[in-house]
Amino acid sequence: MDILDFFISSAYAQDAGSEPSIVMSLLPLVAIFGIFYFLMIRPQMKRAKEHRALVEQLKIGDEVVTNGGLLGRITMVSDSFVDIEMAKDVVIKVQRHAVTNVLPKGTISGS
Repeated sequence: MDILDFFISSAYAQDAGSEPSIVMSLLPLVAIFGIFYFLMIRPQMKRAKEHRALVEQLKIGDEVVTNGGLLGRITMVSDSFVDIEMAKDVVIKVQRHAVTNVLPKGTISGS
């Protein structure tokens, strides 16, 4: 017995076990992607689809809020833009996609 054996244990080769299958090595990656899809990607796609439907259904007289927080009534609708009357004789032109919410009728007069 050597003096170094007292301080350092000898290393012995272990039997080589079976290697994990490729399915087991990819399983955590697939699980992480599944969680990522259901928590982030799918809800975002749903919100985008709802916003697209909202933008397509805009019509004259709708009371809307833009993504900048401006509140007004739609006075003209074209393919890409809408005119929003903010106050009497104050009309701005914004892109249709800038409209984030359609308010119930009478919201502007009630505020």
